[in-house]
Amino acid sequence: MSEHTYAVIMAGGGGTRLWPVSRKEKPKQLLPLIGQETLFQSTVKRLEDLFTPDHILVVTVEEQAREMRLQAPEIPEENYLIESSPRGTASVVGFAAAVLHKRDKNASMAILPSDHFIRNRDLFHYLLKAAFDVAENGYLVTLGITPTQPSTAYGYIQQGAPLDGQYKYPTYNVRRFIEKPSEQAAGQLLRTGDHSWNSGMFIWRADTILNEIDKQMPELGGALKNIASAWGTGSQTEVLSENWRGLKVETVDYGIMEKAERVAVLPAGGLGWSDVGMWSSLFEVLLPDMDGNIATNSSLHLAHETHNTLVYGSSNERLIVTIGVDDMVIVDTGDVLMVCKTDQAQKVRDVVGHLKKHNQEKYL
Repeated sequence: MSEHTYAVIMAGGGGTRLWPVSRKEKPKQLLPLIGQETLFQSTVKRLEDLFTPDHILVVTVEEQAREMRLQAPEIPEENYLIESSPRGTASVVGFAAAVLHKRDKNASMAILPSDHFIRNRDLFHYLLKAAFDVAENGYLVTLGITPTQPSTAYGYIQQGAPLDGQYKYPTYNVRRFIEKPSEQAAGQLLRTGDHSWNSGMFIWRADTILNEIDKQMPELGGALKNIASAWGTGSQTEVLSENWRGLKVETVDYGIMEKAERVAVLPAGGLGWSDVGMWSSLFEVLLPDMDGNIATNSSLHLAHETHNTLVYGSSNERLIVTIGVDDMVIVDTGDVLMVCKTDQAQKVRDVVGHLKKHNQEKYL
């Protein structure tokens, strides 16, 4: 990879759909949900052969940064960019681009969520290299995931005509971005064969995205100029806090990508990708037993006439027994026991909302 390429890990999210294991102090990216490593550590490790640690940046919030530094001590202290409060992915992207552009006027960056699972690392590396080549020509590039089912959990990207030029990987103009569809609409999108899931992974030059922010989100653009001018000075923290406070909460998809003109997509099949978005998604990434059951976090699970059930336990001492149970998710954290049907796992977020509303913060 070029000396001007960087990876930016977005790591400030709360992961509410993986409650009650994912909590404010320890959100899902800081947990070993799949194997011994946390999702954040897996994300950093996945970048090992492409980027040196000083070319990896992490954007997060203060309450998560300390744990991340412990989990990935190889990343330099100054590469942790701390949001004073969450303001959406458009601000995260802009913040990282502004800091990188000040450091390196020719910087290109890959924006990568901290909580994704990717099985095929070699293909992922190949795709990133190909995407950086496209980005050098002034495109905002996104990695699309070839759908395996008509999912309503993701936004979709419709590809247009192939991009002009000689590229390592089939690359297309983006015709449109589509919000998370209904089940019926998702089935129709899948049948057309020209739609990808929106992975939330982006690649572009820092100056390209900053110009696009100036055009489409001028208020954010102005704040980023103030932040960049103070970066590396004694007033860095104060200026960041002042400018960050009033920013509108907005996603990079809605705030930038949907209206931008030079947008390209690389549709990727075979990545073995999951955003580990909710409990049911662990069935996609962990190996079940002969009856389709998964016991994770070293829980002791005695399954009697039980099928397609996920059990997550918080203690090696505690035995969880299921009898005559099918298609369930059972999560035991010691202070909370959650039981739900697998196809209702997305409603965990509703429960989190209920607990917030009724001031039951101790469970969050």
